[in-house]
Amino acid sequence: MIQAVDRALRILTVLQGGRRMSLGEIAAAIDLAPSTVHGLIRTLLAHGMVQQEVDSGRYRLGPATLRLGNVYLETLELRARVAIWAEGLARRTGCAVRTAVLLFDEIVVVAHEPRPDGTRQMPEVGIVIPAHASALGKALLAFAAEDVPPGPLRSMTGETITDHAVLAAQLATVRATGIADEVEEAVIGECACAAAVFDSSGEAIGAIGLVVPAARWPMEPADIDALRDAARTVSRELGAPVWPAPR
Repeated sequence: MIQAVDRALRILTVLQGGRRMSLGEIAAAIDLAPSTVHGLIRTLLAHGMVQQEVDSGRYRLGPATLRLGNVYLETLELRARVAIWAEGLARRTGCAVRTAVLLFDEIVVVAHEPRPDGTRQMPEVGIVIPAHASALGKALLAFAAEDVPPGPLRSMTGETITDHAVLAAQLATVRATGIADEVEEAVIGECACAAAVFDSSGEAIGAIGLVVPAARWPMEPADIDALRDAARTVSRELGAPVWPAPR
């Protein structure tokens, strides 16, 4: 591992999520001396990966990170395949449709089809959620080589599962049914179901999920069937021989 690259990436990681941090806060977050962090940030500033606010002097992610993110999304075959089916799935179920990939112990939303009810909805591409607290994450963890993340499970709401044994039992059910769910575990008032999408190697490369307000929970069986059909169809288009694939 190249130390300077590792440190620079750690700086970008602590700034994710729209954080605005001082030099001292960044240094404390990654456990490095402020003088060391200052040199790294100067390089990141020069490449547009980090930006400094004029009024506060705090640092945030720069526009170059967006360019890299867009390049990644444009080359993501999963996103392109799901886009064909997401609008119809949203229209058929009346739900918002999210597509996500697993990044270590979190999921990153790479596509979002809003609810087809005409209401104003925030774009969700790029949001990050702990995998254990989301249906999308559980759908992916269930088929990962190591399903339950090591270490403490962060609590997002009073409903978040933080017991490793309880999470392991849920993931076993996901492997049996192909469907994962969350009930106000990441956001109060929000529930979801999700299903993994597999490629030709049998790897779970992403997941599709339906998101509803808590008032609509539990979801209608027909909506869950529609989700299962979409995940199976996209997986088949990506070359998966069976759905769900064996772990």
